[in-house]
Amino acid sequence: MHYTGTVYRNPYEPPSPLLEITQGCSHNRCKFCNMYAGVKFQPSPMEWIEEDIKEIAAFYPETSRLQLLSADPFVLGFDRLNEICDLIHKYLPNIEIMTMAARVDNIKDKSVEELKILRDKGIVELNIGAESADDETLKSVNKGYSGQDILEQCEKLDKAGMEYWLTFLNGVGGVDHTENHALNSAKIFSEANPTVVGTGGLVLFEGTGLLALYKRGKFHPLSEKGLMEELKLFLENLDHDGRFITHHTFSMDLNNGSFNENKERILKDLQYGIDNFDMSRLTQIRNSKRTL
Repeated sequence: MHYTGTVYRNPYEPPSPLLEITQGCSHNRCKFCNMYAGVKFQPSPMEWIEEDIKEIAAFYPETSRLQLLSADPFVLGFDRLNEICDLIHKYLPNIEIMTMAARVDNIKDKSVEELKILRDKGIVELNIGAESADDETLKSVNKGYSGQDILEQCEKLDKAGMEYWLTFLNGVGGVDHTENHALNSAKIFSEANPTVVGTGGLVLFEGTGLLALYKRGKFHPLSEKGLMEELKLFLENLDHDGRFITHHTFSMDLNNGSFNENKERILKDLQYGIDNFDMSRLTQIRNSKRTL
């Protein structure tokens, strides 16, 4: 198998083979991320992709599911993705579900009709790292799109019948943007139609722009209690019928199959954490993390 740089498997998806179709991240300029530092973005050669599909077919001939890599493989144009789908079905005829990570702007160059074709060929779900829907927060960390862009592109996915996750990066706006980050993200996420809303807490990893700004006194991260309070504000204002999940970089496991049905309990549990948890210990745990 051809794997380049960091390999990230979504831990919340059912186990499935991993097929790399791009290398690195097409943007690679977000100030909170170091996952693909030093990895040049480029599409994987079709020869490599075909070799890897054949290898998967040799070991998992009956698999019905694939996770496509790397950071945002949906950046590939429709024609290339369509060709890859056909190649996958040639060697893996039982494939029904293909998932992958995507940036919001990966969707812009694809029409609703093209999205429908890709969905019908098995690309049924995208994991979108929105991180925020507050324009000032998005600008401050160089995400490269706006809250309105999130709505517009997710509307295209809805029309095409393609499901998607949206992530909220708790704390990414720091102290300066915390309220707007929470409220505006909740507003946009509620207006969209994600099947899953996920959240993790910001970690200032080595080599990131936010860590550099923090060291110069130009970024003021939230305390552990502040992270919980920001998430509580976000969740209080979120209207979401699907799943809600928390990643390992958040200090509590609030995972639930139906957010709206369990919203009151989730908020109650979160408030208990705010009132009773040992914040100094949680801070030590966060500071010890080195990777997602």
